Amino acid sequence: MGPGGAGEGEVMPPLTPNLSPQAGRGSGFLRLDRLDKHFGALHVTRDVSLDVPKSEILALLGPSGSGKTTVLRLVAGFETPDSGRVVVEGEDVTRLPPERRHFGVVFQHYALFPHMTVGQNVAFGLESGSVPREERAARVAEALGAVDLAGFESRRVTEISGGQQQRVALARALAPRPRVLLLDEPLSNLDPTLRGRTRRELKRLIRSIGITTLFVTHEQEEAFELGDRVALMNAGRLEQVGSARELYESPASRFAAAFIGRSSVVPAHWEKAIGRARLPGGAAWPAAPAGDLVDGSPVDVVVRPESLGFATARNGTAAEGRVVERRFAGRETYFAVLLDAGVEVEVLAAPDAAQVGWNVFVAPAHGGPSPRAYPRIAGVE
Repeated sequence: MGPGGAGEGEVMPPLTPNLSPQAGRGSGFLRLDRLDKHFGALHVTRDVSLDVPKSEILALLGPSGSGKTTVLRLVAGFETPDSGRVVVEGEDVTRLPPERRHFGVVFQHYALFPHMTVGQNVAFGLESGSVPREERAARVAEALGAVDLAGFESRRVTEISGGQQQRVALARALAPRPRVLLLDEPLSNLDPTLRGRTRRELKRLIRSIGITTLFVTHEQEEAFELGDRVALMNAGRLEQVGSARELYESPASRFAAAFIGRSSVVPAHWEKAIGRARLPGGAAWPAAPAGDLVDGSPVDVVVRPESLGFATARNGTAAEGRVVERRFAGRETYFAVLLDAGVEVEVLAAPDAAQVGWNVFVAPAHGGPSPRAYPRIAGVE
């Protein structure tokens, strides 16, 4: 259910569509200010600060254990930070209980009541929020209409599809007219085909309502498709916040470069005078340096598959190797190439560009994001 329904006597705005998703945005509608949280000796979030403009959809992305769900729980009020603040519309809500924050929450498990109808499930949040009885039916109809389930009030939740159940959970969170919508991996229980379709529906619905939304996911495709921006987390910290394109093409850290999308990590040494990374075996790859790298220092070159290609002969940038795997991907194919230096890279090329077992030359190609060079971190693969 979505905690934080309107209190007795409060007047909340209706769920009217926001015709322009960008309309009315200003910085800091929802602000997370240096949130820190420990569970015993475990430091779960570290100095997490975010400004979420009004009507923005922000994805919290990261691997398991990165702290993203804890951040969501801190915002919702289910956990209290050891330090830092949660501010919405200028109001510090850090110490307020969840039901007084006027936030809507949709959990990974929708927590719908199978013995209730769709309408009763949506109305449940209104009952706990002390919405007058005479207003509840109108609110239920309004919320179901917003998620394209008008007229479903009398249906049982066991009689509708998984995608429709997801929308019922969303309607229940929207019925109290929350200031902020929080989603905790809401599509993880759906099969891949339904998940993709529901993801598009969900973004359209959130867009039409214009509600500020923060959602947690570990799936990059979901974060990129749903989010206006993506906040990438690692070990309790924010690694980078930006658009999907910014994270993919201009990663701010080695972790971001290796985590986002497909990539290969190649050990090398930095040659500052020519701005290239010298691979074992002699090939020198042009790369964008992360900061002021020391000449001769060991680096990791992180490179996308589309940024590599097959060369016709050995030259200054070509590294020799052997094709060990071929993964068909429609018009193009991913080729795994084991370089003579002992490291494997992935090349995206035409299906007939090579065959398993061929000896090939691999070199940076034009068109993809530039390879990026980061200081080598001992013990990090």
